Amino acid sequence: MAFEPPQRLVRALGETAPDGDDWLEKLPTAAQQAVALRELTVERVQVPGGRSSLVVLVRRTDGTPAVLKLAPPRARPQSERVALAHWGGRGAVQLLDGAGGEGVLLLERLHPDVSVRSLPEAKALLEAAGALRRLWVEPPGGHVFETVAERTGRQAEAMKAGAGGDVVSLVDAALGAREELLAAPPEVRLLHGTFRQSKVLAGERVPWLAVGPDPVVGECAFDLARLVRDRVEDVIASPSGAGTTRRRVKRLAESLEVDQERLRGWTLFRAVESGVRALRVGRLTDAELLLEFAGWL
Repeated sequence: MAFEPPQRLVRALGETAPDGDDWLEKLPTAAQQAVALRELTVERVQVPGGRSSLVVLVRRTDGTPAVLKLAPPRARPQSERVALAHWGGRGAVQLLDGAGGEGVLLLERLHPDVSVRSLPEAKALLEAAGALRRLWVEPPGGHVFETVAERTGRQAEAMKAGAGGDVVSLVDAALGAREELLAAPPEVRLLHGTFRQSKVLAGERVPWLAVGPDPVVGECAFDLARLVRDRVEDVIASPSGAGTTRRRVKRLAESLEVDQERLRGWTLFRAVESGVRALRVGRLTDAELLLEFAGWL
């Protein structure tokens, strides 16, 4: 079977590929080798799939359905492996292959086409928040996960470099919020890192499980912030979008016992960071939505 990467993956990785990176060119061969090594039967490549990895639906030798995931080094697949092993299937997809190979994960099969985004908005937020709460545990001893300070530090430098024209004031506000938030974090937990509704899929063991973490260690409000802006296009289109945004912050903060102002601050930072990054790679519609949303915070 040909393992051609979906166009969504090609476009997304093309935006961030360093000079000389040939991971995409080597991907079909790497996928063939990973399948052969594990004696898997391939069903299909998941399309449109994700933005940072190839996802292949497979079956193991005993007929058990599973997912084979291949990701480039810059997507930090080894960190994902360690986090999934630490969670042990609690709130997240189960890791099936303990050893694995570089950039290769074998995971339990969920329902890849059914995420909480299929639910009405209020129910989707409730279920997503419940899955997220289960992930917030003490990080493993001696961990090598990136910290929130480290990750946002890199992002802050990129934001400064791209802060021109009308976005300067928003970037300044976001950077100021980050500095205040990092001064006294209330807790240190293992976080999903890139949590949103589309990262919560229907399962068999439990109704909903998180997938695709880019784990980071820090305060819970940072993790919850990305969920606040889910379905941002619908929020922006609503005549009461600004009020809806503020109510989301309040409702999610209360439901997960997170400080409301800290959640607002991290939501501002993450929305502006995403908006500036979208501007940098030419995704102008996404940038406009994100920066307008950030202005309401």
